[in-house]
Amino acid sequence: MITDPWFYAAAIPAILLVGMAKGGFGGPIALLGVPLISLVVSPVQAAGIMLPILCAMDVVGLLAYRGTFDRGSLAILLPAAAVGIAVGWLAAAYVTDAHVRLLVGVVAVAFTLDYWLGGARKLMPAEPNRAKGSLWGAVAGFTSFVSHAGGPPFQMYILPLRLAPRLLAGTAVIFFAVVNQLKLVPYYMLGQFTGQNLATSAVLLPLAALATAFGVYLVKRVDVAVFYRVTYMCVFVVGVKLIYDGATRLAGF
Repeated sequence: MITDPWFYAAAIPAILLVGMAKGGFGGPIALLGVPLISLVVSPVQAAGIMLPILCAMDVVGLLAYRGTFDRGSLAILLPAAAVGIAVGWLAAAYVTDAHVRLLVGVVAVAFTLDYWLGGARKLMPAEPNRAKGSLWGAVAGFTSFVSHAGGPPFQMYILPLRLAPRLLAGTAVIFFAVVNQLKLVPYYMLGQFTGQNLATSAVLLPLAALATAFGVYLVKRVDVAVFYRVTYMCVFVVGVKLIYDGATRLAGF
């Protein structure tokens, strides 16, 4: 188990943010988990520590949102995500975390700027689209595998549908619960589940459950308009952060 107090100074806020997002509130802020923990350990180790915690959070979310999900969206997104995970596994030795962060960040910022500048168009719910859903589902699976950064690509497809907050949150919970389960075997085969990582994950699990439950609580009580404003703002802020992280790492800073 990791005993460095600086690790927990970074990990505890990370778990709180990720837990709230996994509970359905401000979903994209979950992306901040690995970068925060990566301030004190390597991104690879941070991802290995986070995956068991994410799986535990998924259980809380599934219980809270059982029966609340958009079946059509999942039918489009999940098969594509499985393909994206497989590609991520095959490309694990060649694609760096910095490249993924830069790519996801650019897409997230462009997406939110388009939404904010779209005027009345943003008020009209989009129709389900298999081609778009398959594209973003595959990207979400790939980026989730590489750095647990599947949130923005998932949001690219799901937010324009303008689902009710609980329906959107429940759909996201099921999507990422399946994605995280699919990642377990590849992560194990890549050697990310060391004894130290698993012991550290176990220490953080109780906090993860509480944070997820708090996110569920917020979704039930926040106005729909506020919910979407917060979510889009989170997508933008996280996108800027990812662009900065990716660009500075590629530049060698």
